[in-house]
Amino acid sequence: MYSALPERMPEFPYLTIEHLTTAVILLDGESRIAYINPAAEHLFDVSGKNLLGHPVQQAFTDTAQLTNAMQHAIRGNASYIEHDLTLGTHAHGKLHLRCAATPVQLEKEYLLLEFHPMDRPLKLAREEQMLDQTQANRLLLRNLAHEIKNPLGGIRGAAQLLEQELEKPALREYTQVIVQEADRLRSLMEKLLSPQNASHYSALNIHEVLERVRSVVLAEMPAGLTIRRDYDVSLPALIGDKEQLIQAMLNIVRNAAQAMQDNGTIVLRTRIARQITLVKRLHQLAVMVQIIDNGPGIPPELQDKIFYPLVSGRPDGHGLGLTLAQDFISQHHGAIEFDSEPGRTCFTVLLPLP
Repeated sequence: MYSALPERMPEFPYLTIEHLTTAVILLDGESRIAYINPAAEHLFDVSGKNLLGHPVQQAFTDTAQLTNAMQHAIRGNASYIEHDLTLGTHAHGKLHLRCAATPVQLEKEYLLLEFHPMDRPLKLAREEQMLDQTQANRLLLRNLAHEIKNPLGGIRGAAQLLEQELEKPALREYTQVIVQEADRLRSLMEKLLSPQNASHYSALNIHEVLERVRSVVLAEMPAGLTIRRDYDVSLPALIGDKEQLIQAMLNIVRNAAQAMQDNGTIVLRTRIARQITLVKRLHQLAVMVQIIDNGPGIPPELQDKIFYPLVSGRPDGHGLGLTLAQDFISQHHGAIEFDSEPGRTCFTVLLPLP
């Protein structure tokens, strides 16, 4: 790593930067990477040797904010701090960082970049907001279910009375449809009104859940849809309600398929996640399920409210699928989040392991 430094860089600053826990990148006058310390290699999951001499704009993606911070520092010949920087990496997607850009004079002019990850505090804040939102959604759904349940009984009774007055047996098929659909909706309302302790928890394999979802969606959708598996088969069993998890994953996968108009590719990926904070509690291990599609992405105006009830990006959507998925995942003390841009949307579900 020493050889990556400028030739006349003093040894003492080198040793200091080399052992810092702060991620540091040094750029030359052409914005090419002249040095990267081990903390930065770890943060961005890159090899410093592979990046030396390359423009920083090639080493990362979504560098508009970074470039702007660099230009401010150079024009003012003073440190410039960007408190909310989004920087794309080839290994981990987008990172939320605080970045300080400082011009320094060694044997020639360099630009020193310091990066501090902001993902953890932002994630904790979003998680707390998500918990409050989930509680509000649950209360709204229960009230909505209660209001829907009452008139369903009247609709069902009226259909039965009408059936008795019909002379043609063929017409009774229509009343039977009304009765059956009213019963189905009533059953759904009962589930929404049932207490959380009605869940049936047991040891289960997350891949059995995903395989069930995969088979259902492929049976529903045309042949233009492809669902690929990327499983870590070594994952241990988790404790959960199998039917709730199937419904949660099914809602997410269905949304992805419908967003692509049943013509595209969905990837079901499972991995182990370590040292994850969920519901304000640190878990050593968690199961991570990622549902990735190559569709048009979630419109920016919907991204902040996609989990709200009755919010949908489709004219015929009811806007309850993701709300129910979030509710079921939260009942498992897990979390659900997403990252979306045109051509790639990834929903990540984290479920703690015992």
